[in-house]
Formats: sequence, structure tokens, C-alpha cells
Amino acid sequence: MLKLAIFGSGSGTNCQAIIDAIDAGTLDAEIKCVLADSEDAYILERARKHNIPAIYFDCAPFKTKLDGEAEQSVLKILEEHDVNFIALAGFMRIVKDGLLNTFAGRMINIHPSLLPSFPGLDSSKQALDYGVKFTGCTVHFVDAGVDTGTIINQRCIAIEEDDTLETMMKKLHAQEHIAYPEALQWIAEGRVALK
Repeated sequence: MLKLAIFGSGSGTNCQAIIDAIDAGTLDAEIKCVLADSEDAYILERARKHNIPAIYFDCAPFKTKLDGEAEQSVLKILEEHDVNFIALAGFMRIVKDGLLNTFAGRMINIHPSLLPSFPGLDSSKQALDYGVKFTGCTVHFVDAGVDTGTIINQRCIAIEEDDTLETMMKKLHAQEHIAYPEALQWIAEGRVALK
């Protein structure tokens, strides 16, 4: 069974989708803890509502990565909670070698584009500005690159002429909430080789 830690920085809608899939019996996993790098991230409140340990950690002095003492603190938290798999769900920092090596092949992320197109920040805006007719979301293994890990699952949406970033994101989030629990279940079933 997957014993998950979910990392986030914001509202945690993908975390909620994972919680809901576990509750519905469509995902064979247990969430051992939810971690956030922002004290007021709503993902922590979602965890508390489901009696899941909700843990804030400070990444200072770094603004864009989880490294150094903060990374060591997080590794200790994961060990204390008996975590064997990490799901990054809107976690807006780059993970570094300590976490990558400890959880090699056991850490995944969801990205709001059809990778390898539009990696990195603001990918949905990039897709809309570029004028593509389709975009989507990608669940992938985390490696040392930015959104370069092996792809596990993708779901697609059409971009209509009258779509705004807001309407496109609403459609995209609906697909993310299907794709992420689905990918985790494939891993739990052994249908996806750990990378």
C-alpha cells in the first residue's frame, strides 16, 4: 500500500481529489501526512478536516527550492510518519538531492500541461498565449530536471476560442482530479514501473 505524504503550497484541490478517491475505495493508499511551505495554505485545512497530520515547514532562506536544513527537517518528518511515497500537488518549489535520492522512483508530480510542452511556471498561460487547440495535465515521476520525469498519465482538454485562462483552468482542474488518483492507483497496483 502507498503510504503517502502530499506536499502543497496552495488550496490543495488535487490533495482533496486524492482524499476523495481513498474514501471512495478507488485508490488503495493511506495519507500519512500533508506538508505545506505556507502557513496559511488551505491544503493544511483540508488535511485537518480529515484528521490527517497537517505540517507547515519553513524553507528559509530559500525562496524557490527545498534544500539545506529545511530539507533535512522534512526528511525527518517523513520518516516519523512512515511515508513510502510522495505526491507533489501544487508544491511550488524545486526538490533537491536529499529528497530525490531518498525517494528515488517514489515521488510524483502533476503539471498543468501536456508535457513535454510548456514545462515550468505559468504553463497554462503559455499554452493559451501560444494558441494551441488542446492542452491538459501530466502526472510524472520527479527527477532532477524541471518537469522532465517519466510520464505516467495525461488527460487532455480542448481550448475553445472563447476560453479565458479562468475557464480553461476550470476544465483543466477537473481532469487533474481524475488523472492524479488514477496514476497513484496504477502505481499501487504495480501497473507502473517505479522510475
